[in-house]
Amino acid sequence: MAEENESSESETIAVAERAVSAEVKAIVEALIFASPEPITPKMLYKLLADEPKEDVAAAVDALKADYDSRPGLQLVEVAGGYQIVTRPQLHEWVRRLFHERSSQKLTVQGLETLAVIAYKQPITALEIGEIRGVNTSGVLSTLLERHLIKIVGRKNVVGRPFLYATTKEFLIRFGLNNLNDLPKVEDMAEALGFDPPAGLMEQTPAEDVLPLDEETPPDSSEA
Repeated sequence: MAEENESSESETIAVAERAVSAEVKAIVEALIFASPEPITPKMLYKLLADEPKEDVAAAVDALKADYDSRPGLQLVEVAGGYQIVTRPQLHEWVRRLFHERSSQKLTVQGLETLAVIAYKQPITALEIGEIRGVNTSGVLSTLLERHLIKIVGRKNVVGRPFLYATTKEFLIRFGLNNLNDLPKVEDMAEALGFDPPAGLMEQTPAEDVLPLDEETPPDSSEA
């Protein structure tokens, strides 16, 4: 009789542990889905402060395994966090749903400029223009407005021009976890449909960056 009670008690505990695991998993999935941007492990641990970090991490791993077998959605690591997104092969159908406007798309000039910044950052407007062979001030303004690039400092040369670099929004837009995930220049250019400028293929040494003056907000129109 005592053995039966112990066995029943063990089964009850095991069921309870599975239920808690399922609950944590459900909460983590809901948080990742509802977050407007990739949610970081740090934020998950903070929101589920009452749960052991190991359990939260295990829930994420379990969800990854679940989404591997889903035909329409996938759980990916983007910009240092997690996000539930549609699978790439279905993007055209999603575009049809939202009737994507042409004004939302970047022009070839915008894609070229963004690629130059991504692979050569930090870089000045003059240097971007030298690589592309055209003035880029208007394109830079568009990229700044869309939060795909930002001003990260000034180059330590005469005139102290602004230096531009890509943003977290850039990583999210192109499905990258970090800049180390950037493909080869030729591969990105082919995927985005433009010919990479010759100067983009050359290696550039690290720049001497001066910090921005905190009291003086940068003017995006300055070169």
